[in-house]
Amino acid sequence: MKRLFGKKLKETDESKSEKKEVKKTSLVNPDYNRMKLYKKGINLMADEKLEDAVEMFQLALRIDPASVDVLMKLGYARFHLDDHVEALTVYDKVLDIDITNPEAWNLKGLVYYEQKKWAKALDAVEKAIESDPNYGMAWYNKACFLSLLNQVPESLEALKRSIEIDVKNARRSIRDFDFKNVRIEDGFKRIQEVVVLESVRQGYHTIGAIVWTTYLDRVDAEDGLRKLKEKGLIVQNEKRDGLQKIPIFDLAPNVAERMGQAKKGLFGITRKIIPRPIKNLKELSQAIQSAKEAIEEVDVKKAINVFEEFTDVTKSGEQMIEMFMEEHREIRLWQIRLKDRGEDYLVDNKDRMLTLFDNIEVTITKKLRNEIS
Repeated sequence: MKRLFGKKLKETDESKSEKKEVKKTSLVNPDYNRMKLYKKGINLMADEKLEDAVEMFQLALRIDPASVDVLMKLGYARFHLDDHVEALTVYDKVLDIDITNPEAWNLKGLVYYEQKKWAKALDAVEKAIESDPNYGMAWYNKACFLSLLNQVPESLEALKRSIEIDVKNARRSIRDFDFKNVRIEDGFKRIQEVVVLESVRQGYHTIGAIVWTTYLDRVDAEDGLRKLKEKGLIVQNEKRDGLQKIPIFDLAPNVAERMGQAKKGLFGITRKIIPRPIKNLKELSQAIQSAKEAIEEVDVKKAINVFEEFTDVTKSGEQMIEMFMEEHREIRLWQIRLKDRGEDYLVDNKDRMLTLFDNIEVTITKKLRNEIS
């Protein structure tokens, strides 16, 4: 790498000493050269020099043929070079080392997907999910493959699960051609409604802006708005633009109060106005106490139920998203994992959970004092 402005810095005694240390490290640590080659391969992949990257990864594997990290990158490079047979061979080597590697199963499923072997692709991602039930992208891919196999109800269930784990999958699914078999289903239409509602909440109030931000076709966006109006979640007004009247869509007042509403400020920058009444903060504080009690008692069922207060947008979920985004995501994952793994998971993560709720409680207490004053 060239130095800034092409200037070469003077070499001090200290830098000479560091060079000797690096040389010594490279001789003593057998992993040094492998990591060096691995990083070169990563950089070459970033520059889209995939064949050169493959060469680096192969050299690294001569040093350690069982390096899972290197094998995974080699398989990925082979996949993007459309060398599907070799990519599958590499992923199988990973699975020989670790049969429960969820990423290897998921990527193997994508190779089968490219080969249009939907059933094999489905089998692979199901094994990924068995290894990691919270692997959102594996659930999303499962939904795609089920749709391609025309197993519509099962596809929708898998898609909903992927959205529970990562809400970005809702928007991703809108333009995904793999869901052509499920687009007419009511379940998919409801997903579209969620995407439209979120767009309005973020401050996009015209049909053009909603279409642009959601990737929905205009017809689907208008259909989603119509259904949201029928449910009382959206209200329609008008604003004058010259001689024309343009329809404007806003959250219904009761929905805006519950969810919070994003409005655009100067220079089009979105600023969120979120109601934080004392009552809501107190309810959140009480829920924290209940959650801590459930964790201390190692009561899995109670913990799952209490966590609902923090994840459900009809309760305190929306406030958690606005105030504690990372913590909200963590609690949502804990809720899923507790359902899957039960008491053992709660015991293993007890201290971590209590620390998180203690930190939230400190912030809530400060905000309560500010609201009261």
